[in-house]
Order: sequence, then structure tokens, then C-alpha cells
Amino acid sequence: MTDEPISSRLFEPATIGPLRLPNRLVMAPMTRTRAGADGVPQPIMATYYAQRVSAGLIIAEASTPNAVGQTYPNIPAIYDDAHVTGWRRVTDAVRAAGGRMFLQLQHGGRIGHPDNSGLTPVAPSPVALPDTIHTPGGHQPSVVPREMTRDEIRSTVADFAAAARNAVEAGFAGVEVHGANGYLLHQFTAQGTNHRTDAYGGPVGNRIRLTVEVVQAVADAIGPERVGLRISPGVTVNGIDEGDTDQIYPTLIDALAGTGIAYLHVVFADPGQALFHDIRRNWPGALIANPTLPWPGPLPAGGGRHEGERLLAAGADLIALGRAFLANPDLVHRFRRGAPLNPVRDNLMYVGGEAGYTDYPTLATAPGQVEAPEPATV
Repeated sequence: MTDEPISSRLFEPATIGPLRLPNRLVMAPMTRTRAGADGVPQPIMATYYAQRVSAGLIIAEASTPNAVGQTYPNIPAIYDDAHVTGWRRVTDAVRAAGGRMFLQLQHGGRIGHPDNSGLTPVAPSPVALPDTIHTPGGHQPSVVPREMTRDEIRSTVADFAAAARNAVEAGFAGVEVHGANGYLLHQFTAQGTNHRTDAYGGPVGNRIRLTVEVVQAVADAIGPERVGLRISPGVTVNGIDEGDTDQIYPTLIDALAGTGIAYLHVVFADPGQALFHDIRRNWPGALIANPTLPWPGPLPAGGGRHEGERLLAAGADLIALGRAFLANPDLVHRFRRGAPLNPVRDNLMYVGGEAGYTDYPTLATAPGQVEAPEPATV
């Protein structure tokens, strides 16, 4: 730990849409399975997020915009009044502690199971996830999803827009559309999961159509300045095979560049790859970069600070970190002081309850109490 605060661009203020942020560190969205079985956020979630307001911006965990979009048990949702009420408790707590918050909207597509949602998953094509699915009864083989009809595609777009309105009603400053990591929108984008022959399949321009329509509908619903999009170029998690990554993302950015949305969030960003620099050069708005860090396992030395600084130097505007914030509620304060970081207890990631969730200590004398956050401005 240093006597003098560390100087870094990570601690400079930044702007995202309507928000002026006190630093450039973003808490990345992370599924933690602490919601109720009905998708309603629980009081413990308010405690968890309020503990982590040292982040310039918190992007709350993936929340489903409709019932069929549910992925795993006990994930939050945002499609009915009870969900709005539950999330309002969370945003009130974060705001009272001085924080700022977006909500990620995620439809699982083929990543789901009837034992979780009560429904057969839907996807662009009937291509099953090549893995098991976690359910209340344990891991089970994935099921073949049902190919979405054109009417279902249209209703899904409307569900995303309605979910965005609900998020604003629940007190979020904006939403992030999840177009990454093998979930529904990414399934439409990728050749390996999209075998359609209609206007949503085939050429790249067709395969990105649903993502563009969802982003535009959400922007129309709540204002583009309150909307972000998460992408994961070249990522193969959840059995995704994009096929033509170098064509997908220039085409997608060209289609969205004029929408005026608040930011683009690039997952597993690598400043050594040409595609990252192409995205930065062609994207006119704010760019959030999520560095590639090992998982599961120990955090790297510095907890992602050094990787984040390299991404800022390569053109990113903000840096999103996940597990570093999970294990260190006062992460920004620790970075400023060069203080040691808590180790992540990966075995407690999804088990429910306080352990590995709200019980990580801070540098303050009393565990669970964070340093006073920097003031928020809007």
C-alpha cells in the first residue's frame, strides 16, 4: 500500500449518456443468482450493489425481458410490476450511497431449460447448446430450442423495449442490451447458430438485423442516451461460432453509428488485436472495454488495473471489471492506494446467500463499510 495516491487515467471523470462519472471504472454485469424464483430482486441485492458504489458506473446483472428468455434459476427479471418494485429497492439503495446504475437486458435464447422457465427455449434455429444447463435439480442436458417465428421476433423486440421502460421506472439511469457471450442476439449474429433463410439469416446484414432492431426499439423507448450495447467479437463461449467475425462487427457498427446510443461495451477486449482498434476508430461514441482476465482462478496482479490502463491508452473511454469488484466492494479506493485485493471465492459465485456475496471485507475498520463514494452528478 502506498502513502501517496496512485495517479492513473482510471480515476479521471468521464461521461456516459446523461451521467457524469467520477472515475472510468465500471462494475461489469455478473450473474449471481440471488433473485427470487420468480425473478424478483431480493433485499440482499440492494446491500450487494450499494457496497460497490466506488465504481464510476454499475451495470447490474443480466435481467430477462420476458419469461421465455430466462437462462438459469434465480436470475432477475424486469417484465412485470413485481420486478420493477424489487429493482427499485436496489436503485434507491445505490443512489442513497452515491452510486450510478444501468441494467443489463438479456434474453437467453437457446441457453435455457423448461425446468427453469416452464417453457421450451427459443432461438434463431433449432440448434441445441453443446453443454448442460444448470436447473433447480442440477445440471441437465440442454434441449433443442424452438425456431422463432417472425411474429415471435417482433414480440421479442417489443419485450426489450418494454423492459427498458420498466428499468427506467425502477430507477435505472439506462440499460445495456446484451448482444454478447452466446445469448439470443449473439445467436442470431453467429453462423453456427443461425441457419435461417429469411430476412434474419444468411448474409451478415440479415444476421445482425435483430440486434439493430432491438437497440433501435430500446433507444426509441427511453432515449438513445440511456442505451448501451455489449458485444464479444470472436468469443466462443456457450458454443458460439460466429464464422465471419471480421465482417460482422464493422457492419454492426456501421448500422448503429448514427443511433446516438450512449456506449458500446466490448467484452474480452485485447489492445493487441486489430479488430479492437478498428472498432475504436469506427465507433463514434463512448467505448467501454472489458479486459481479458483468467476465470476461474486468482485475479492477476493488480486485479485488472494494468490491463485497464493499457486499454485506455489504446482508445477505450471506460474500463469494466467484474470479479475484482465482486471481491472488493471498495475496489477504486484500493486501486488508488495500491492496496492488496481480496481473493475471489469462485466456489460461492452462484450458491445464494451472503457468503461470497455481501461478506467481502473493505479496507475500512468495520467490515462491510465502504469509504464515502465520490459525488454523482447528472
